[in-house]
Amino acid sequence: MPANLMVLAGMLALGALAVAPVGSAAAEPSGTLEERRAPAKSPSVRAGELAGSGMGVPQSEAASRVLDWVAASRDNGELPYMVIDKNAGLLSLFNADGEPLGVAPVLIGVAAGDDASPGVGSKKLSEIGPAERTTPAGRFLAKYGWAAGNQKVLWIDYATSVALHAVVRGSRRERRLERLASPSGEDNRVTFGCINVPTEFYADTIRPLFEEAGGIVYVLPDTRPLEDVFPRVQVMAYL
Repeated sequence: MPANLMVLAGMLALGALAVAPVGSAAAEPSGTLEERRAPAKSPSVRAGELAGSGMGVPQSEAASRVLDWVAASRDNGELPYMVIDKNAGLLSLFNADGEPLGVAPVLIGVAAGDDASPGVGSKKLSEIGPAERTTPAGRFLAKYGWAAGNQKVLWIDYATSVALHAVVRGSRRERRLERLASPSGEDNRVTFGCINVPTEFYADTIRPLFEEAGGIVYVLPDTRPLEDVFPRVQVMAYL
C-alpha cells in the first residue's frame, strides 16, 4: 500500500475512537429538566428567513470544515444529521443523503464551554450555577425520549440532560423569542444547556426527520480547538 494511503488509513482508525460521548434516550433523568413549559410560538423574522433559505446562509470556517468532513466520510451513516454552530447561534439540517433541509437560529447554554460539569444531569435547575449552564460540544447520537413533565424531547446528551426542542417562553427577562429573532447570534446564550429552536422549524422539519430512528448531532466547540472535539476533520487534508 502506498505510504500516503497508509497514513490516511491510520488516521481514520484513530479518529474513529476519538469522538465525544454519545447520548441515549432511556428513562427520565433524575434532574429537573428546564423545558417543562409549553412551547412558545416563534418569531418569523429571522427564523423564517433562515429556515427557508437552505444553505444560503454563510457558514463559519469551523462549520464548513465539519460539513465537508461529514459529506466526504459519510460519518452520519444512514441517519439525518445537523450541525449546531454555537458561536454563530445557527443550526444546519440535512437528510441522510446529505441534502440540505434548512438553517435556523438556536438558543444555547448561557455559559461558554464545551464540557458538562460532573453530575449536572442529576441537579435541579435551582442547583445549577451560571458557569455550569453550558451546551456540550461533540458528536452525539440523538434520539427521542421522555423528559420531566411527560414531554417527549430529542435527547442530545441524555447523561447531562441536554435536549433539543421547540423554544419555550421562559421568563420575561430572558426574552427568548426576541433573541431568536435577532439578526445576531451573540445574544443566543440563555438556556441551562438545552438547545431551543423555532417552534415551526422543530415541528415541521426536525421532529418528522428524527422521530423514527434519531440522527447525528454535531455541536461545534466555542472554547476548545475544533480538532480536539472532531479529530477526524484533519483527514480532509489527505482526502
